Amino acid sequence: MAVATTSQYWTSRMLGENPTSPTSTENNQVFSATGSGASVTADDYWAVTDAQYHITPTTTAYTIFTVMKYATTPSNNEVLLTLDNGNYRVEVQAFGQKLKLVGATTVTSDDLDIVMAEENPVPLTLRLTLDASGNAKLYMREIIEDDDGATHYLSVTGSSGEGKEINFGTSSGNVEFGSVYVSTFGVFNPDELAPSDFATNTLLRMAMSVVQLLKDSKRTYLKTHVDNSSIRYGFDVSRNMIMRLPAPLINVMLRSLTSPTFAALGGGRIDQEYQVVVYVTTRGTNYENAYRTGLNIIGDCFDEIYRNTGLNGTTDSLMEYTLDLDHKLDDDDTVCTHMITFTYLRRITMRTR
Repeated sequence: MAVATTSQYWTSRMLGENPTSPTSTENNQVFSATGSGASVTADDYWAVTDAQYHITPTTTAYTIFTVMKYATTPSNNEVLLTLDNGNYRVEVQAFGQKLKLVGATTVTSDDLDIVMAEENPVPLTLRLTLDASGNAKLYMREIIEDDDGATHYLSVTGSSGEGKEINFGTSSGNVEFGSVYVSTFGVFNPDELAPSDFATNTLLRMAMSVVQLLKDSKRTYLKTHVDNSSIRYGFDVSRNMIMRLPAPLINVMLRSLTSPTFAALGGGRIDQEYQVVVYVTTRGTNYENAYRTGLNIIGDCFDEIYRNTGLNGTTDSLMEYTLDLDHKLDDDDTVCTHMITFTYLRRITMRTR
C-alpha cells in the first residue's frame, strides 16, 4: 500500500490486558473469546494457555502486529495468528523456536529465541499482513531488509478462505502476548504504519511519505538521474556515509517537531509544526557540473513536494521553505550537497492511540 493516512490506524489494540475488556474502547474494536485459559502476568502480559481471541472484519485486507514470548513452547503446528478474508487464509504456526507461515505453501523462519534464552533477550515482534489478492507476509522484529539489503520477511499466497476472521491465541503451551494491534484498513509494512501512533504521525507520515513521493515522481531528473535505491530517509547523513553511497543521492530527514498549541480542550486535537529537510548530493567531473545537476534535481524535489503535500489549509498546510545552496570551499572538492527545508503545520487527532 502506502503510508497510512490520518484516517487509517490500528482498529483494535490490546496492551497485555484482557482482550475482551480493554481499558480503552474509544476507536477500539474489542476481541471476542473462545475458551478461558488465559490470565494477566505480573509483568502485564496476557498469558494464553487455551483460548482464542478474534474479531470479524468487514474489509478484505488486514494487518496484525504483536509482541510475544513463550513461557512454555506450544506444540508444533499450533496456530498462533490467523488472517482470513473469506477468499484466502494464512496462519502463523509454532515450530519449536521457529515459526511457520502457512498458506497454499509453507515457509519456515530461522531460530527466533521465542523463549528468550539468549543473553539480554527481548520479546519477539511479529507483523502479519494479508491483502485482498491473497498475498501474505510475515515480518519479524519489524525488519524489512537486513544489513546486506536481503529480504527479511516470509511470504506466501493464502490457502482457500474459511470465512472472514482475525484471530490470535493458542491451545497448547503458554504464550504471553505483550500487545496485539489490528488494522482492518489494509496491508501496512513497518514503514507504513508503526505500532506507535506518534511514530506514524512523525517519521512515517511526515518523512517516509516524502521519500515515497520522490520515488514515484515522473519528473525529468528524479526519473532519469536518481535511482530509487538512492532516495532514502537520512538516518545517517555524515560525510563518510555520503561519500560511500553512489551519487546522485537524496536524503529526506525530519529535523524538528513542535506543538505550539492544543487545538481542543483536553488535547483531543493538537497542532504540530515540523520541518522536513531534503539533501541532494551530486558528484561531477568538476564542481560546476555537480552544482548544476544538483540544482536541477532539488528543483524537481521542490516541484513534487510543493504540488503534492500540505494542500489542506485546515489540517495540513505547507507554510514556508528555505533553500541552502552548497559552494566549493576546497580545491579538491567535487561533491556538492544542496539542502531545502520545508516547514509544515498539521492538525492531528489524538483519539486513536
